[in-house]
Amino acid sequence: MTTIAQLGARLRTLFTVVADDLGRRSGFVERRSKLTGAGFAQAMVFGMLANPDAALPELAQAAATAGVDIRPQGLDQRCTSAAAGFLEDLLAAAVQTVVQAETVAIPLLARFSAVELLDSSTITLPDALADWWPGCGGSSSAHTGASLKIHVRCDLCHGTLTGPLLTDGRTHESTTPLQTDPLPAGALRVADLGFFDLGVFAQMDANKSYFLSRLHQQTALFDQTGQRCSLLELLGDGLVYDLTVSLGCQQHLPVRLLAVRVPLEVANQRRRRIRAAARKHGRTPTDEVLARADWTLLVTNAPAALLAVDEALALLRARWQLELLFKLWKEHGKIDESRSAKPWHILCDVFAKLLAVLVQHWVILTGCWQCPNRSLVKAAQTVRARALELLDLLTEPDLLLRVLTSIHRCLAAGCRINARKQHPNTYQLLLTPGLLAIESSSSR
Repeated sequence: MTTIAQLGARLRTLFTVVADDLGRRSGFVERRSKLTGAGFAQAMVFGMLANPDAALPELAQAAATAGVDIRPQGLDQRCTSAAAGFLEDLLAAAVQTVVQAETVAIPLLARFSAVELLDSSTITLPDALADWWPGCGGSSSAHTGASLKIHVRCDLCHGTLTGPLLTDGRTHESTTPLQTDPLPAGALRVADLGFFDLGVFAQMDANKSYFLSRLHQQTALFDQTGQRCSLLELLGDGLVYDLTVSLGCQQHLPVRLLAVRVPLEVANQRRRRIRAAARKHGRTPTDEVLARADWTLLVTNAPAALLAVDEALALLRARWQLELLFKLWKEHGKIDESRSAKPWHILCDVFAKLLAVLVQHWVILTGCWQCPNRSLVKAAQTVRARALELLDLLTEPDLLLRVLTSIHRCLAAGCRINARKQHPNTYQLLLTPGLLAIESSSSR
């Protein structure tokens, strides 16, 4: 695990030595410039961490805290294409920094060397940036002329982030670097259908790591005799099935197919969504597609002795923890918002805020990740309230260690969520996967 002293040293190195070096190499800092890369980065990142909606005067005050005398207008003028390139380089350097917490106290997670959640999110950019960050076109907010995708992998066991890695908005999840990045032996990957790839699954199986995914409806199924079959031929009138099948006409990848019947109201709601989506594209859903709505369908290569059906369902639910992390970054960190109308300034804000939420995550995971009932929202509020204090003491190792220790005490004292009898929290389901059966039966 990463100690408080190690975290302080990594923050200090990143935002002083590394930032100054990248500021010069990127061309942001000119030979006679009074504004160093470190000073600019500290003002933007810690100013945005303290207040993601900070106006230029507040950022100028953050710069003053960092020892940089610059007026709001001067700071605005420095948010150029060179500044955006510098902050992008600094973010790439920050992503290489490994920070991990003590293993969270959940026995189910401890069975694996890591439990990696994988997902992506899109940030819309001004159309003027389309040459640098092209989007997909179209009218929806997620597919404009310019956008970038942030790709993140998060280990539920230790809180370690891989990413955020950035690509243009046209990049599909299945082609991101994280899709084929190998996992350690004994690790479990949980990802949505956008990352469903039998070739990737086969490679993971060969590397002795595990996958857990929903079943893609177009995947060919083969029974234990090697005969191709439909899903409905495999399932009967029961409630739960744990079957050995093979996937794919070419791969014939052996997996466990886990099928759990859902309550009727859930199945009917799914069928309404299926019909609505089909009408939108001028199609009619097949009877088999509508029948599949009765089931939650998962595939995994993890043996039953390592992962029971109810445990697999709980871990699939846990995938939403990464969605909640993106939500925290967007709603509270405002990584997709800017007060400026200038394209390059907006891009500077995006990179600075991504650096800010990364720092925020590091402080949280070394402070309270090991607690199953942690509240990331409350923890983020605690870190933001002390952001300028962190900035003020960044170059003072002993004092920085003291303030980080104080923040960690606050995180341990008050950043918790309460258990719920109805609709249990994710940590409750991971601790007691049987609660899913109770919740399901009560809704039938």
